[in-house]
Parts: sequence; structure tokens; C-alpha cells
Amino acid sequence: MTYDIIVIGGGIVGLATAWKIKEKHPQLSLALLEKENQLSLHQTGHNSGVIHSGIYYKPGSLKALNCIRGYQMLLAFCEQHGVPYELCGKIIVATAPEEIPQLEKILDRGQQNGLTGLKRLSQEALKEYEPHVQGLEGIFVPQTGIINYKTVAEKYADLIRQKEGLIMLGEKVIDIQDNSGISRVITTHRQYDTRLVVNCAGLYSDKIARLTQQKLNVRIIPFRGEYYEIKKDRQYLVKNLIYPVPDPNFPFLGVHFTRMIQGGVEAGPNAVLAFQREGYSKSHVNMGELMEILAWPGFQKVARKYWKTGMGEMYRSFSKAAFTKALQRLIPDIREEDLLPGGAGVRAQACDREGGLLDDFMILEEEKAVHVCNAPSPAATSSLAIGETLAQLAWQRFQQKKKPFPMNER
Repeated sequence: MTYDIIVIGGGIVGLATAWKIKEKHPQLSLALLEKENQLSLHQTGHNSGVIHSGIYYKPGSLKALNCIRGYQMLLAFCEQHGVPYELCGKIIVATAPEEIPQLEKILDRGQQNGLTGLKRLSQEALKEYEPHVQGLEGIFVPQTGIINYKTVAEKYADLIRQKEGLIMLGEKVIDIQDNSGISRVITTHRQYDTRLVVNCAGLYSDKIARLTQQKLNVRIIPFRGEYYEIKKDRQYLVKNLIYPVPDPNFPFLGVHFTRMIQGGVEAGPNAVLAFQREGYSKSHVNMGELMEILAWPGFQKVARKYWKTGMGEMYRSFSKAAFTKALQRLIPDIREEDLLPGGAGVRAQACDREGGLLDDFMILEEEKAVHVCNAPSPAATSSLAIGETLAQLAWQRFQQKKKPFPMNER
């Protein structure tokens, strides 16, 4: 069988892409390949469930454009298909005088990105939103919400199947070969021929990309984010979502408090180097993957530049007291005994050879492949916008060349 398009990766971005292709162009034959025996097992399944507003992102960047557009598309999708969500808003809190200029920059970015209803909060006004928070100033962001992205991804999958898209589980891609102008995607079990490959493999997106272009200038560096859950009788300390002012030089938002759509409150995450790409605990170590990370020139430059920050994150990973202290900058009343062990996720962060931690989404195009090589947060919020972009890139190839394969050739 020869497919028009094969999507690699069954996370929320891969599923959104497959759905948008089938929604816009149902005549295209499509198969989605996922290496696990279930969908959305990794970044999507470990997501904290925040609907991001787009306030942080540089105006005009792919992150900003896709987040703002994807936000509206996501809410419309949830309304249409009955997926629960809640727009509860969040506050971003400056806890030190040196953070106030960055807070002002964030507010300005939000306004440039078209967000309305943003409120600059005084020290007293912060208490009206979060009575137990401590801060000098803040911003209220009404657009921020909470959701379960695994539920969203499952709905995407349902719609793909309804449009006769094929979803194949347990199909780990190990090679992509050229076969007389057609790409042959080889998995651990079989092979698939296709006119176009769309790579949405998340934590392994760079490895898949290298199957078709060996001189890729980025490598995925996995960062584990660890969470605690707040004990039920202390959850009153958090009404909704409370974020610090992020370090502008580091592509993470810092430890924060998140009320969950399914109930409960999470605290975290930190950001520590994972010792394998799917390393959800300190004991998960893959020496081959770890050595690849350590040998990458870009990571070596990052380690030299941010070693103090990295050591602080690692210390918080091993010290509950240190983790608690970081949270107390926002809520002084939180205590170590209030925190119960929670889950963890691993973020796929692209790092280039020069030591840059890519802040924006990165999509690489070839004649017979499109690779999503960097899609960290807010990729879940942006999933439908990213998917629509990829669907457009895919369709351009069929307009420029041949029509889709006739049904009898499939």
C-alpha cells in the first residue's frame, strides 16, 4: 500500500496534524504511526493541562502566532465536541524589585499579541485574586485556562478514524528510505510507502529527521519537570493558577501552582536534565542517550553557561525542603509537609550546535518530508494551529506535483 501522507508520532501535535489533514483534504490517504501501544503516552499524557494565552511569546514569532490562533481554535473545538475546559485566569507575580521590568515586558508582549482584559496588579490587588500569595506586583491574565489534553487528543483520534485515517500503534520507526521517489517508512514490524512524511515524533523528532537529513543542526535535549501535589486540606491556599516572573534567559516558566481540571492542585515543575529521553524518574538512565546528550557541542555550551541554574534545579530535585523554599517565594504559608509526591513530565527542548536553546517552534521542510523539530509549550494549546499549518504545507506538495493516488493504487 502507498499512502499519500504518513504522520509519525501519536502525541497531541501528530494527532492534530492528522486530523487537520483529513478534515481539509479527506481524499488524501493517511496513516499515523505511534511507537507505543497507546496514544499520547509521553509529553501529552504528562502535560500539566494549562490553556496558554500567548502572553509570554515574542510578537510575530511562530509561538505567538500559533498560540493565539490555536487558543481560539482549541476553545471552538472543545465547545463543538463537548471537551471540558475552564477559563479561570492566572496571575504572574513579581516577588523581587529586579523582576518588575521583566513583568512590564510580559505585559507589553501580551498587549502586542492582542490579549484584552489584562490587569496590572498592585501588592494589595494581588490578594484579591490569590489571598495567600506574596508579591510586589503582578498581572492578571483572564484568557488562561485548564483542560485535560489527553482527552483532547483522544477526540482528535476519534475524528481521524471517522474520516478513514489509519492509526497504527506499536509501530516504532527505525528507518526512512527513498524508493523510486516514494519514501519507504520502515518500522519494527513492517514497512509503509508514502509520498510525504510528516514527523511529529516529539522527544525523538531529531532522530527521525536525521533519517532524511544527516546534517541537522539541532538535537533534542530532554528536561524532566517534577511535580508535587498539595494535600487536600491545604489546597485552599491556591484558588487558580499562580506563576512567577520567568527568567528571560531560560526557556522555562519556573515552579508555579496549577489547579487541575480533574481536581487537585499541582506545584512545580522544576527543570532538570533527564538521563534518557523518556526519563520520568531519577533512576531512569539510558547510557547511550545520555552520552549523545553530553557529547553534543551545543549542550556543552549550555552547561557552561547555565551551570549554576542547572545545579539549583538539580538540588531542588533531590531536596524537598529546597523545592518548598522556591514555592514559598509565591506562597509563604506552604509547608514541606503540605506536598505529596506527584508526577513528572519530560520536555523535548531543541538545542542547536552553537548552544542556543530554541525558544520558538521549528519546522523543517524537504521535498518528501516535513519535520517538527521543536514544539515545546505551548504546543498543546497551539496543536490545531500547528496541525493546520502542517496540513497546508502537505497540500502544497500535492498541488505542485501529482494528484493523490487513485483509490485502486492504495
